Amino acid sequence: MAAPSASGVNIMLAIVEKKTNSLDLYRPLRNYIVINYSEREAQNLEDDLQTLKQFRSDIERGGAGESLSTRRDLLQNYYKALCAVESRFPISPDRDHVNTITFTWFDAFKNKQKATQQNIHLEKAAILFNLGGVHSQMGLSFDRSSVEGRRQASHSFIAAAGAFAFLRDNVSMKASVGTSTTLDFSVECVGMLERLMLAQAQECVYENTIAKGSSHGVCAKISRQVGLFYEEALAALSTAPLNQHFEKVWISHVQLKSALFHAEACYRYSLELHDKEEIAEEIARLKVGLNALTESKKTSPRGAAQQLLDSITRLESNMSSNLERAIKENDRVYLMRIPPASSLKPLPSFSMVKPMQMSEVLDASKEKMFATLVPDSSAKALSRYTEMLDDVIRTQAEKLQQGSEVARVRLKEMDLPDSIVALDGNLVLPAALKEDVEAVQICGGPAGLEGELLQLKDLRRVNHEMLIQIEEQLQKELTEDIQFRNQFGTRWTRPQSSTLTKNLQDRLNKFAANLKQAGESDARIERSARENSGLLSILDRRPIESALPTLARPMMSLDQNEDAVVGALKQSLRQLESLGAQRAGLEDMLKEMKRKDDILPKLMASTGSYEDLFRKEISKYDQICGEIAKNLEAQEQLLMNIQAQNDDFSVIFNLEDYKASREKSYRQIEAAIAKYREIKENINEGLKFYVTLQDAITIVKQQSSDFIMTRNIQCREMIEDVQRQISGLSFHDNKSNSGYSFSAPSQPQITYSQQQQQPDHTPSYQLSQQQPSYAPSPPYGSHHQQAPYHAPPASGPYAPHQQMPVNPEYQQPGFPGWQGPPPPYYNQSPQQHSGAMPRPPYTAQPPYPTPQNQSGGYYRQ
Repeated sequence: MAAPSASGVNIMLAIVEKKTNSLDLYRPLRNYIVINYSEREAQNLEDDLQTLKQFRSDIERGGAGESLSTRRDLLQNYYKALCAVESRFPISPDRDHVNTITFTWFDAFKNKQKATQQNIHLEKAAILFNLGGVHSQMGLSFDRSSVEGRRQASHSFIAAAGAFAFLRDNVSMKASVGTSTTLDFSVECVGMLERLMLAQAQECVYENTIAKGSSHGVCAKISRQVGLFYEEALAALSTAPLNQHFEKVWISHVQLKSALFHAEACYRYSLELHDKEEIAEEIARLKVGLNALTESKKTSPRGAAQQLLDSITRLESNMSSNLERAIKENDRVYLMRIPPASSLKPLPSFSMVKPMQMSEVLDASKEKMFATLVPDSSAKALSRYTEMLDDVIRTQAEKLQQGSEVARVRLKEMDLPDSIVALDGNLVLPAALKEDVEAVQICGGPAGLEGELLQLKDLRRVNHEMLIQIEEQLQKELTEDIQFRNQFGTRWTRPQSSTLTKNLQDRLNKFAANLKQAGESDARIERSARENSGLLSILDRRPIESALPTLARPMMSLDQNEDAVVGALKQSLRQLESLGAQRAGLEDMLKEMKRKDDILPKLMASTGSYEDLFRKEISKYDQICGEIAKNLEAQEQLLMNIQAQNDDFSVIFNLEDYKASREKSYRQIEAAIAKYREIKENINEGLKFYVTLQDAITIVKQQSSDFIMTRNIQCREMIEDVQRQISGLSFHDNKSNSGYSFSAPSQPQITYSQQQQQPDHTPSYQLSQQQPSYAPSPPYGSHHQQAPYHAPPASGPYAPHQQMPVNPEYQQPGFPGWQGPPPPYYNQSPQQHSGAMPRPPYTAQPPYPTPQNQSGGYYRQ
C-alpha cells in the first residue's frame, strides 16, 4: 500500500486502487429500459449501454498497460456515467427496481475483506477512492529532484486530497450502510488519507521554498504546517478503528514525518532567532525539536525507510551543533535565562495547499449518457414547475413576515405588553439600559468608588514617601561631603555634591510638582463623587427595576370594572401570541413541503398535459395558503379589539402620567451611569498616573543609590590618600595632575552590586572588537532587568587612555589603590538600541512633565 518515492529525494506514500469482481451492467439495465420504456428506447441507448459496459470492463482490469493520466480520465468519466445511471435506474433489492446488480469491492488495505451491496453508492465510493489513489501515484511518478517536478507532484497530491474529501463529504456515509462494508470507505479513513495527501503536497512546496532560498521565517512556517498535517493523519491512525487496520510501517512513517518536520520548523525558526540575537529562545526551540526527534525514534514502530531515518539523523546532527554553539555564546556573552518549553508560543504556520474542489471536475449535469430517458421537454417542464412553486412560497413567506411586523409595530404604539407587565409589578428596563446598569454593578457600583479613592490616596502617599527618602539620602551625602571638606580643607579636591546632584534634584522637584497637582485633581474627584452621591445611589438598587415607578390601580372606581378590562386585554394578548406561533409553524411547513416536493418521476411518466399536472401539484399548497390568509385576518380583527381594550385601560389607570414618570426614571438612570463612568474613568486615569510615576521615582531612587555608593567608594579612597600625604607616605603618581571632571549622574552601564562583590577584579571575558556586538540586559543587583540609562558611545568608559582610570559612571578620576569598576560585558553602539534593547526611558527629560494646563490636573475632570 505504501510506495516509496521514485525520485529518491524523499520518501512519500501512495494509495493503491481497490479491486473488484467482474460485473455485467449491460443486460440488467437494458432489460429495465425495455420493461419501463420500450424496446426502441433500448435500441436507441445501445451506444450508451456499450460505453458503460466498456467503462466497467476497463475498471476491472486495474489499469494494467495504461498510463496514470489515462486511468484518471477513465475513473472521472465512469463516475459521471454512474451519476447518470443513478438518476435513471433505481438499483436496489426492490422488486420494481434493477435488483440483479450486486457490486463487490475489496478493502484497499486488507485484501481479504470485501463489501457487497445492491447499492450504486458503493460503486461511486470505490471509484472516488481509486481516483484519489491514482492522483497520489501520479504525485510519486514525477521527478521531485527538480522544482517543476515538485510543483507537479504537489498539484497531484492536492487533487488526491480533493478526491478523498469529496468522498468523505458526499458518498462515504451512503456507501457504509448495512453490514457488508469495509473500513477504507469510512469517514475516519478517507479523512486521514486527505490529511496525508495534504501533508505530502505541502512537503513538496516546502522543498521548493528551500530551493528558492526563502527566508528562515518563511521556511519555518511552511515546515510547521507540514508537521501539523502529518500530526492530524497520525492522530487518526493511532485511534480506533484505524489503529488495527493499517500496517505498522504506515504509523511509523507518519509518526517520524510528523516529528521530522516539527523539528525542521524549530531548526529554521532558531536560525531566524540567531539572526535577531534572541539566543535564549533559540536554545529553547532547538531543545524542543531535538526532544521531538528523540521521542519519535523511541516510540515509533519499526519498519520505516532508511532514507527517512537518515534524514532525521542529519537534522539531529545539525540541530545539536547549533545548540552547542548557542549555549557557548550564551554562557560567554549573553547570560540570558533559557525559557522553559511550556512558556514558548506555538510555532507560526502557513498552509500553502488545500484540497482541490472536485465538484466541477466530477459535475455530471452536462452528461449526455442516457439523456433520452429524461427528455429536454421534461427538464424544461421541471424548471417551469420550480419557478411556479418558488413564486408561491415567496409570496406566502412575505405575507407571514409582514403580518408579524404589523403586530410588533401596533403593540409598540400601544405600549404593550410593557404596561400590563408593569401593572403586575414585573418592571422591565430597556435591554440596552439594563446591560449598562449590570456593567456598573459588576464593577462594584457607586459603593466601590470609595475604595478606589482610598487607593488613590495610598498611591499618592507612597510616591510622596519615596521622594522624601531620596531627598534624605542625597542630603545625608551632602552633609558628609561638607564635613570632610571642612576637615581636610584644600586636600579634599572632590567635586561638591550640590553640583553633581543638580540633575537629580531638578527631577525630584518636577515629580513633587506633579504630585501636588495630582492631589488637587484627586480632591476634585472626591468632591464630584460626594456631590453626586444622591444621583449615583440609584445604581445601588437591586434589582434596578425597583427604582422604576409602578403602575398602581386607581384609588377610587365608579363601576369597579378594572379587573375585567385587564383580564380581557391579557386574554387578547395571549391570543395574539398564539397567532404568531402559528405563523412560524406555517412557514416551516411551507419550507418542508417544498423540500420534499419532487415531481421528476411524475414528469417522466406523464403522457398528458404538463399544465394539468402543474395545477394538480400546486393545489397541494392551497390548504396551507388558506390557513395563512385566515391567520392574518384573525390577527387584524384581534388587533382592533386590543386597541379598544387598551384605550379603556389607559383611561382607567392614567397611563399617560405613568409613561412620563417612567421616562423620567430612565433619564435619571442614564444620567447616573454617565456620571459614574466619568468618575470611574478619572479614577482609573489617576491610578495609572500614580503607578507610572512610582516606576519613574523608583528608577531615580536607584540612580541616587548608585551615585551615593560611588561617592562612598571615592570618599574612602580619598581619605586613605590624604592620610598617606599627611603621614609623608605618599609616592609619586599622576594624581597631582588629575582633576575631577565630574558631571551629573548619567547612564551607568554596570551595576554597583558588582562593584561591591568584585572591587579588585575584572571579569575574565570581554568581547573583542572583531566579535559581533550584542545587547543583552545586564543583571542588575536590584529587581531591574535592564539599565535605565547608558553612557554616550563617543566617550566610552573603556576607551584607550594614558592617564588614570576614569569612573565610567561619573567621569571622575580614580585613586591609586582603586582599579575602577569591572568592564561591562557588552560594548554597544547607539544603533543597537533600536534592535535588541529598547531606548532607555530616562536619559534626557523627566517622563512626567508638569501639565501645561495647571487647572486641569493629570486627567480629565
